[in-house]
Amino acid sequence: MTDKSTKVINLEENVLSENDKVARVVREGFAAKNQLAINFMSSPGSGKTTLLCETCRRLKDDLKIYVIEGDQQTTHDADRIAATGVPAFQVNTGENCHLEADMILRACDALKPEEGSLILIENVGNLVCPAAFDLGEAKKVVVLSVTEGDDKPLKYPYMFMTCEVMLLTKVDLAPYVDFDIEACKKAAREVNPKIEIFTLSTKTGEGFDAWVNWLKAARAA
Repeated sequence: MTDKSTKVINLEENVLSENDKVARVVREGFAAKNQLAINFMSSPGSGKTTLLCETCRRLKDDLKIYVIEGDQQTTHDADRIAATGVPAFQVNTGENCHLEADMILRACDALKPEEGSLILIENVGNLVCPAAFDLGEAKKVVVLSVTEGDDKPLKYPYMFMTCEVMLLTKVDLAPYVDFDIEACKKAAREVNPKIEIFTLSTKTGEGFDAWVNWLKAARAA
């Protein structure tokens, strides 16, 4: 008799294998058009959309930007991005808790991003599943807010291991919540010694110059 756990593992391997094939196609398409795609991941409520709105406002005059929004339902986030003047496409995943490479392929077909553009992908709010799915992006970014808990990098290590950058958001609230910023940074570097960390506040603007400069340098490279 086949063990049920074996069936689950085999199914997961098949799903990831098929996704990886499409991700290679997506990545080749980005490379052919000299486009930089960045995958933003976090738990719900971390402030991803607010962060991306402010990022778009600061960069849209210097770079051609497109945003792909992932949510299970509604177009609320894509509407917010579009209000900044940046083209956005909403992907509704239904029951799925993450974006997949074929969704990015379809979104790009709809958006038709220009050559040399910056493509920002906001994944579905979840600190587990999105880390396992390659979307064809060049870089992965994890967003963590001070309202969540400074032990998150240790509780969800795979997410922080796969990302090149951690954006620590809502730092203006740090004095009012039980969150140790330095302990969080230490935890993130414990699971990923190479991770770059930016502390940000959309409300006060703290840290945004450094973050925007990082994006410009990444795009230039």
